[in-house]
Order: sequence, then structure tokens, then C-alpha cells
Amino acid sequence: MAGSAPEFWQARGLRARLLLPLSSLFAALSFLRRLLYRAGILTVHRAPRPVVVVGNIAVGGSGKTPVVAWLCQRFREAGHEPGILSRGYGGQLEGVAQVPVESADPLVYGDEPVLLAALTKAPVFVGRDRVAAARALVAACPECTVLISDDGLQHYAMARAVEVIVLDQAVLGNRYRLPSGPLREGPERLAEADLVLRHGPMDERLRHACGKIAVFAMTLLPSDLYALDGSARHLELARLRGKRVHAVAGIGRPERFFDTLREAGLEPICHAFPDHHRFEAGDLRFDDAYPVLMTAKDAVKCASFAPPDAWVLPVAAQIDPGAFRIVMEKLGHGQSSA
Repeated sequence: MAGSAPEFWQARGLRARLLLPLSSLFAALSFLRRLLYRAGILTVHRAPRPVVVVGNIAVGGSGKTPVVAWLCQRFREAGHEPGILSRGYGGQLEGVAQVPVESADPLVYGDEPVLLAALTKAPVFVGRDRVAAARALVAACPECTVLISDDGLQHYAMARAVEVIVLDQAVLGNRYRLPSGPLREGPERLAEADLVLRHGPMDERLRHACGKIAVFAMTLLPSDLYALDGSARHLELARLRGKRVHAVAGIGRPERFFDTLREAGLEPICHAFPDHHRFEAGDLRFDDAYPVLMTAKDAVKCASFAPPDAWVLPVAAQIDPGAFRIVMEKLGHGQSSA
């Protein structure tokens, strides 16, 4: 769970139970809001291109950003030109704007949009109003044939052709709704998606909640480290086997990054920060000579002040091709839903 998530979200303790009346109110208002969109009382706007939403049902990182990058690659292989929409969480941008591929400031655009622009080279537009961002993207890049929304499952003002839910059951905590727990929507929402990608194990209750929806496993595979100083140096992760390193992570689930290093045989000294943390030079200073390893999402915020021995561990989503076939089938039906 996110480094900034309340500790009481982990269990159904007294504090979580005391907040259950507010959780019930939140759930009721969420249900009413969606009902109003479905009834046409609130307007659902259609983007100029079909939209594939990649989202989750809980607060906290589940692996959406690597899935967006994976979809971009698959769409290009299928002859499409993808564009990406993002809320730009953690950025300071007002309105709608395109993220530059080079030298974009994550403090302006948000860390995830900057990372996606660098990783995919696809046009990335950020804005709180996803429909306005979609229209701006297509106006600037009319060659785009499909739009991928990084998050936005609960942004019901935007119609979508396909819904992909990325599920990490560890992020679900006590499985209470906000604010008693981390759930934005209940597990029953899984059965309404077009595809569920499970990041890690899935218990029987969650499998049952998915109903007849196809569920595919996803894993994140690390590749070679690269130096953060822009020198184009690369280092095989295996070269650090048995060695101590500083592992710095300001992501939704820092422990997943730390576990990846442990599984590779490294001995990480773990430094967890809240998700979307605004790093400063002091966060990366340590009184020893051990190398500093971090995620690609954190690296975009640290390039200007990282120490010389700072390295980035990129990861890529590995997903069965059958999952993308379902996405293409849904797009082929040409139907968008709220």
C-alpha cells in the first residue's frame, strides 16, 4: 500500500470501524453518482477516439502505468497509433497540456505522465478534465486511433470502449470503502469490467467477484540497471548479487520494489517514501558508499541532483497475449459505455 496510506487501512480495527458510517455515505453517493450518469441526468461525453481505461478499485499503486506502456506497444504492433490521457496527479498544471518527450518537469506534469511520455514516445496529454484532454490530444495528433486513460475508472463523465482493471489484492487492505479503508469501489465492480489483470495472487472471494470476466496474470520483469546521470552506462542487476544497496522508492507499493531486489539476490537498505513523493537531494544522501537504486517513476524526479552512483531499475509488464485479444475484440464492437 502507499507509503502515505493510513496504517489502520490494513485491518478492521476500532478506528476503521468508527469510520464505517462515513464509508456507507461515500458508497451511497458513489452509487448515486454513477446511477445519474447511466440515466443520462449527468452527461457522459464521448471522446473523438475510442478510450481504453486502465484503472483500479482502490487507492494506491497496483501497476497501472506498466500496463499502459504494454498496451501502447501492443496497439502499435496491431497497426494503431495510441495516445495517452492522464490526470497528472502530483503535478501543478492547470488546464490541459501535452507532456514534452524530453526534459519534462514532473513537478508540472506529474511523475507518471512524464515517465509514460519517455517510455512510450506516444503523445501524453494531462488534465483534470479527461474529455478536454482527449479532444486536445486528437486535435494536436489526429493520426492517433485509440486513447489510453491512465487511471480514470471512476471518471464516469468520460465514455469508454474498454475497461481494464489492474488488481493487486495487497492494496485492498481491510477491503472497507473510503475513508474506513482504501476502496474507491467495492469488489463487485470487477464483474462490470471487460478485463481484469491480477498483479500477484487473487483469493477465492475476489475470483468470485469477477464473475465471468476474463482474468489474466501480470508480472513486472526487471531489466538491466541504467545510470541516472545520463551517461548511458548500464549494469546487469546480477552484478550486484550479494551486495548491499540503498533502495529508494516513492511509489504506491514500495515493498514490491524492495522484494524485487531481494529476489535478485541483493541486500537492500530500504527507504520508503509516500507515493508521488517530491524528492530532494537530501533524500538520496547516505553516509556510506553503497549504490542507490530506484524505480523509473522516482528517477524522473531525481535526475538533476542524484549522486553519481545512482541507478534506475526499469520494469516491463508481462501479460498473456490473450488479454490484448480481448481488448481488440471489445474495440471492434465499437460501443462505449459510461
